[in-house]
Amino acid sequence: MHVSLEDVEKARKTLAGVICRTGLAYTNTVSEMSGNHVYLKMENLQRTGSFKLRGAYNKIANLSEKEKSKGVIASSAGNHAQGVALAATTFGISSTIVMPKHAPLSKVNATRGYGAKVVLHGDVYDEAYAKARCIQAEENSTFVHPFDDPMVIAGQGTIALELLEDLPEVEVVVVPIGGGGLISGMAVALKNLKPSIKIIGVQTKNMPCMAEAISRKCIVTIDKIPTIADGIAVKTPGNLNFDIVKHFVDDIVTVDEEEIAGAILLLLERIKTIAEGAGAAAIAAVLHRLSQYKGRKIAAVISGGNIDVNTMTRIINKGMVKSGRKVFFDTMISDKPGTLWTLLQLIADAGANVLAVTHSRDNQGVALGYAKVELELETADKEQIYAIKRLMEEKQYCVNIR
Repeated sequence: MHVSLEDVEKARKTLAGVICRTGLAYTNTVSEMSGNHVYLKMENLQRTGSFKLRGAYNKIANLSEKEKSKGVIASSAGNHAQGVALAATTFGISSTIVMPKHAPLSKVNATRGYGAKVVLHGDVYDEAYAKARCIQAEENSTFVHPFDDPMVIAGQGTIALELLEDLPEVEVVVVPIGGGGLISGMAVALKNLKPSIKIIGVQTKNMPCMAEAISRKCIVTIDKIPTIADGIAVKTPGNLNFDIVKHFVDDIVTVDEEEIAGAILLLLERIKTIAEGAGAAAIAAVLHRLSQYKGRKIAAVISGGNIDVNTMTRIINKGMVKSGRKVFFDTMISDKPGTLWTLLQLIADAGANVLAVTHSRDNQGVALGYAKVELELETADKEQIYAIKRLMEEKQYCVNIR
């Protein structure tokens, strides 16, 4: 089924008063790092925390009364779930959402909070999708597909209309891809309104289903590999999405887990905004995969901000270790009064902050008369870490950096 610019414009009227028009924020940090003029389309600030409400609401609003009376069912890694739940509740109809059993707890709880019944099944989206189809067959409910549906695609395309109004001179648009709903809708609108625009899709290297499909010129299914970008962890792209991407999208790049984690941390620390893995993928691509563009006006879609707090904590801690702002030291000291104080005083004199100390005599490999000390330190940078290590070695400490 065809999706047109007129469908996107009609969806915008349907969504009026339902969604919020998200901002387009210029970022000095990413602009300077990439050598371009980079703007962020802040869909992480959309209602439900992602762009997915646009497509879900447009689909449900266009259901017949008979379809609505049966209730709706959907499968989702989390963001589509919240969009469907809120839209269904708004129309006073029941909703059931099947989510992967390892979906972030924040997304599960939010989906229930919007009024949906949540079923946890499978390890990735595609397994949740299969279960949802089984439930649909049993209950005869109406299925709301997260990406392979013309009404959903049209709803997501409304982002492009806002983008072009706010930045008509935009030259490159960078969009994350899971199953392809977001980039399909945006591509239809962008290429019809401004054909010169370059549209770049971004996938995680751990689940590059659309990139592989375009490369092989046919729909493919990718074996699952865990990724922090759960919102784009889709094994098989949509058929309609594949056709649109093949026709309109200029390139698809892939980014790795470390690059995505780095982009999440950058957005949090320097740009003061929270993005989930899928939402940060576009920034990872701008920083690491688009070196051929210089001096261009680039818009990157921050597609969602529904990141699990525990995941965020791990990303922050790993990022601090990588940048040299946190370090773990192991050393041995004589098991005598005052020796631990002497070590800690040395570290204090070097300007580091002690976050945690573990002092143990009983570990395997610790000789009698000695104690193992494990230190977690807050430091300024890697230069300070190695200065502390040298200072400790000059004082005859045997130091291991973990």
